[in-house]
Amino acid sequence: MKELTDEELCASVARHDHEAFELLVQRHQARAYRIAYSVLGNEADARDVSQDAFVRLYESASRFDGRSRFSTWFYRVLVNLCIDHKRRGKWWSRLLPLAGPGDDPEEPGIDPPSEQAGPDMAAIGRQAAGNLAAALKRLSSNQRTAVLLQVQEGLSSREIAQVLNCSENTARVHIHRGLATLKKLLKETAQDE
Repeated sequence: MKELTDEELCASVARHDHEAFELLVQRHQARAYRIAYSVLGNEADARDVSQDAFVRLYESASRFDGRSRFSTWFYRVLVNLCIDHKRRGKWWSRLLPLAGPGDDPEEPGIDPPSEQAGPDMAAIGRQAAGNLAAALKRLSSNQRTAVLLQVQEGLSSREIAQVLNCSENTARVHIHRGLATLKKLLKETAQDE
């Protein structure tokens, strides 16, 4: 039996098909959490907002018109909810620890370095992850989101533009400037060490 596409499942969700909804949640739950965490920097907020995105999906699946991929449409909804969440002021005291909270390797973000490489290499890897997280915090929200959507999620500049609700050229600028700033910040950090 042929596996249904996300777009076909979304059409079924619009008809209140609970099984189709469950399949979409299974397919996109981890990635939605990872994106929300990358934008919000807090695991509780990321969990809440990603769950809200699935509620929004269930309520508004009929609005998906098929002009883009389902994932692009859904991640735009998710990022907009993250932006709304930040505007409500719940984010001001939290930072973006991309490497994930604590030392739990099950958390999303940068994979922790392998201990098999030896303690020195593991320490260097943790320091590099920390430097990257610190540099990402210094990017604008749009630049950070654009870079993470491209690098971590593999979205194209066109899909990122749809998620950020901007032109494709603007999305490319966010990606280019974000990557250039990251490179500069990481180079400065390396020189300081």
